[in-house]
Amino acid sequence: MRSRFHPALVFAVIWAAIFVLHAPLLQLPYFWDEAGYYVPAARDLLLTGSLIPHTTVSNAHPPLVLAWMALWWKCAGFAPLVTRSSMLVIAAFSLLGFYRLAERVANTEVAIAATASTALYPVFFAQSSLAQVDLAAAGMTFWALAAYLENRTVATAAWFSLAVLAKETAVVAVAAIAGWELIGVVARRGRRAEWWRNSEPAAVKLRRLWPLTVPFLVLCLWYAFHHRRTGYVFGNPEFFRYNVASTLNPLRFVLALAVRLWQAFGYMHLWVLTLGMLLATLAPPLRDEGVERPGMETAARTIFLAIVSAYVIAMALIGGAELARYMLPAVPLVIVIAVSTLERRLRHWPVAIAVVAVAFVAAWFWNPPYGFSLEDNLAYRDFVVLHQQAERFLEARYPMAHVLTAWPASDELTRPWLGFTTRPMQVVRIEDFSLEQVLSSAEFREHFETALVFSTKYEPPHPLLDHWPAWNRLKARFFGFHRDLPPQVAAQILGGRIVFANQSKGQWAAVIEMERGEILNARLRRDGLENPEPRSPAKVHRNTPRESRWRR
Repeated sequence: MRSRFHPALVFAVIWAAIFVLHAPLLQLPYFWDEAGYYVPAARDLLLTGSLIPHTTVSNAHPPLVLAWMALWWKCAGFAPLVTRSSMLVIAAFSLLGFYRLAERVANTEVAIAATASTALYPVFFAQSSLAQVDLAAAGMTFWALAAYLENRTVATAAWFSLAVLAKETAVVAVAAIAGWELIGVVARRGRRAEWWRNSEPAAVKLRRLWPLTVPFLVLCLWYAFHHRRTGYVFGNPEFFRYNVASTLNPLRFVLALAVRLWQAFGYMHLWVLTLGMLLATLAPPLRDEGVERPGMETAARTIFLAIVSAYVIAMALIGGAELARYMLPAVPLVIVIAVSTLERRLRHWPVAIAVVAVAFVAAWFWNPPYGFSLEDNLAYRDFVVLHQQAERFLEARYPMAHVLTAWPASDELTRPWLGFTTRPMQVVRIEDFSLEQVLSSAEFREHFETALVFSTKYEPPHPLLDHWPAWNRLKARFFGFHRDLPPQVAAQILGGRIVFANQSKGQWAAVIEMERGEILNARLRRDGLENPEPRSPAKVHRNTPRESRWRR
């Protein structure tokens, strides 16, 4: 099918639109996993030319996106503005691929509406300027699907290879399509091809499988290279344990499956679109000049649902953190199916799409009544701004102090090139600000003069499921849930006073100054001059890497 608009024009329009929408975000310092892995790894590639990072522990993600960022830094300089602009180019290219795919399986009107809806979907919107890899893998997958449906075998192999080089989990889509093709072969041989709606001979289907083997080979070559350089195949042992070994529990799988289904069909106001689609199916197809309005190609819809199902199951089985960005290759496929259904059955379907767009934009700013990852809407901006303010206060008032804090603030304070401080500060790291961790820290006041405490997880003011203790226990057991102490309580336990505090939409950050008497008494106890007590220095970590950063 020939596109109504030239691809260069479509790309220019998409890029200009998303650049304007993201303009206020482009100079933000790096957030969470950006600061913890992707930016340091890409910076190592820029400075040393090594595909294996050395300032952070490798988690075996392929290097395509890291190389892209390093190239931009080489040409335009190392700065958040450059990084985020480079990611917006990837986002625009991904949306162009999705537009071509939607136009191929439906029509231009559906393609425009589905692409706009995807660009506005909160998770896709937030990820568009973040230096992470899932959106790039999704974009390459869309281009590969378009090539696959057009029977362009070489292009299919190339695009899927780029997808797995962006992130290894793109192989899930490849496996889903291969499985769909094999089922088609079995169905035809069993003379049940009529329900499969695909009349291609089995030999043709088998020939279409060879491009799907190439991405597996490319991924194996990357892992072989990684193993040769690091001794690990799937990343360091902690990364593998958290994301694979510790997730293979039947109860956890059921809980994670429910989360993934919600992320695929309802998360961040996506339910508005899927509910509209379900209601629209109750109406008969519209007729234009006596002819029934065509819908999406049946084979394409089947493939899309196979990919969505594969992602739901695979991401429920693996991945220690149930992050919505892992589902980015699947959710836009749900969106195009829903938009196509609305276009076929509702006379005023553009009005329904406008309602969906308003709901998506509202979800940029509105936080749901349950815990969620801050990177799924503009809550990540609130987090970064709070940390900027607190860390600038720390640097200005206590430039030589030792600071008790947790990751990612520990990296933000010790790595000025992340954009939070102008020079490194001395950090004493703990895992989080739970009661256990803060009580443990209070025994070692002699090691720090200030503390930077902050909300490590979003906690809504009126949680939807908080009155179910069993649910909280399950979250703590399988998903790393904990409660951060309020800054007033942390200050009381640590024996200090709050000298800076700020909050925004359920998040907070505070700086605590230790009372001089408390520090003196702690040092006396340390030197055995006053009430000596047994101590365990292992509880205090000075500027050491945070193992749990590899969970993502």
